[in-house]
Amino acid sequence: MKTFLTSALAVFAIGTLIAQESPEQAKFEVISVKRTERGEFKTSIDPGLVTLKGVPISVVVQQAFQVRSDEIEGPSWMDNDCFEIFAKIPAGVATNRLPAMLKDLLTERFKLAAHRENRLRPGYVLLLDKGLSKLKETTSTSTFLGAQTGGFMFGAGPNYAAIKGSMTIQSLAFRLSVQLKTPVEDLTGLKEKYDIDIAWLPDPSAPPPAPSNSDGDSTGRSPLTAPMPTTDVIAAIRDSLGLRLEPRKREVEVIVIDHIERFPREN
Repeated sequence: MKTFLTSALAVFAIGTLIAQESPEQAKFEVISVKRTERGEFKTSIDPGLVTLKGVPISVVVQQAFQVRSDEIEGPSWMDNDCFEIFAKIPAGVATNRLPAMLKDLLTERFKLAAHRENRLRPGYVLLLDKGLSKLKETTSTSTFLGAQTGGFMFGAGPNYAAIKGSMTIQSLAFRLSVQLKTPVEDLTGLKEKYDIDIAWLPDPSAPPPAPSNSDGDSTGRSPLTAPMPTTDVIAAIRDSLGLRLEPRKREVEVIVIDHIERFPREN
């Protein structure tokens, strides 16, 4: 079954298909790498082929190391220079081998050299706001979003950002970290799955939010609630969920790019 993803944020969802890399070695059988202009972003994975079109090389690095964009330190051109990559997966190789294979691709074609370091970074923690949770636990018969329980949607634009769906608070923290481009840790102690519906005004001084996308709702409806949001993310989470999003610096492991070629080895 082929899986299609259509935005930089959606590409991060490839990580849900990929486990930790195996110590065994495996490489792509055939690789094609070409520079391309920034345009429509398309990716797919099927049992025999990885296809990445119009992908910034930073996204490929994210998948190779299984990290978010804020956990990579490298040259700024990595976010702007786009490529078309076609890589044939050898028969019998499972998708949990893809990170290691992508690392080999980057090393061979882009001469990638990198190491891991711990850095103190600004971030957030999610806490119960005075113990007054407004969360509604998802039921087994929930039709929230008009989709199966567990579906979610997210969206972003110049004047809004939103997350809507059935999820754990740990999952909410992860999706907030992607939208806010900074680490968010769940310290609520809540373990159940809840119906989440929040929308907020992005911080104009922050990096642009992730592009709009959806998952789990075949109708393609907008995840936004009406009317358009008028509060920031901290107020939205407090007022809608009874949770507190508190700024807090945390030590996080980052991938430091020591070297990467801007023009890869030709096919």
